[in-house]
Amino acid sequence: MTAREVAMSTTAQPATTSDLHVGTPTPSEVSAMERAFALAARGPAHGPNPRVGCVLLAPDGTRLGEGWHRGAGTAHAEVAALVDARERGHDVHGATAVVTLEPCNHTGRTGPCSEALLAAGVARVVAAVGDPNPAAAGGAQRLAAAGVEVVTGVLADQGEVVLGAWLPAVRRARPFVTLKIAASLDGRVAAPDGTSRWITSAVARQHAHDLRAEVDAIVVGTGTALLDDPSLTARTASGELHHHQPLRVVVGHRDVPAGARLRGPGGELVPVRTHDPAVVLEALHAREVRHVLVEGGPVLAAAFLAAGLVDEVHAYVAPVLLGAGRAAIGDLGVATIGDALRLVPREVIPLGPDVLVVATPQGGPSARGTQRPTMRSAQTPSTDEER
Repeated sequence: MTAREVAMSTTAQPATTSDLHVGTPTPSEVSAMERAFALAARGPAHGPNPRVGCVLLAPDGTRLGEGWHRGAGTAHAEVAALVDARERGHDVHGATAVVTLEPCNHTGRTGPCSEALLAAGVARVVAAVGDPNPAAAGGAQRLAAAGVEVVTGVLADQGEVVLGAWLPAVRRARPFVTLKIAASLDGRVAAPDGTSRWITSAVARQHAHDLRAEVDAIVVGTGTALLDDPSLTARTASGELHHHQPLRVVVGHRDVPAGARLRGPGGELVPVRTHDPAVVLEALHAREVRHVLVEGGPVLAAAFLAAGLVDEVHAYVAPVLLGAGRAAIGDLGVATIGDALRLVPREVIPLGPDVLVVATPQGGPSARGTQRPTMRSAQTPSTDEER
């Protein structure tokens, strides 16, 4: 589909106020939005702030400047684009700002983008997704009230994809949860003697390390921390630590030993003294954590699944058969096949000899009801508790 066809098929959705102008994006604005998505993807996937890109257009469609948000504490995309335009010697008075997320309207680590655009004399703003953050929203209304023409909802579906885990995390006021499983073909995460290194290949393990580098926190139970002594770091293919290291969260009441690898180089160690997954997420939300990776063990995985608090499953499956040993998931309380927790496959990725299946729970996070099972309530032998 051409940019013109996309523009003609796009229905701009106004923000929730009658002050906003309803309009249709021009072909050059649609093209600029696609460029803004590419710019946004350059920003970090981790952190409390969203990935945002911005392109400034002259009335004739010429691109005056562009920018993206490079992480918490840095200039927002709109301000970065304004700076870029000035450095190029362009006057942005009367320009159009094409931005992937509604300009913010609050003062945090930086000032409001809505005010920066108004001060620069921008005449029109085209946005993909409205800001769901109640502390930051209202930029579209502020701009419209000052006489700026505002068009929203442009390529919104693509905009939501770019925002990734940040968007549902802010909408739900809790971190987005990815459950990671690395198992044999028959669903085992360890042999009967407890050995588990390595079920999956180096290719799959590196992919998992790259995923760690994109999340804000890795969560394990104290049983896994004590039994496996993991480091829970994100490493490059050469074995070096990634520049970003997620928080290392240990759930349960037992202490992490002084000499544990979790106390070595890597992200901050965060003990959470509970067995309730909802309490874990509440504590992490308070720290502005947007994306959590639950890595183990089977009881912790089962507790998050049974509580309806898993948004996505990453299952690394190796063509290995063990026949016995620890299962990937603990008891979910499923007595009959009709009660099985079913997943919807979203993507299947070959990784060397292994396969990664990305799936989401059927019916969404609330499919398992409102009960809040805890790790201790799972029907699992006490010798495996909190693994």
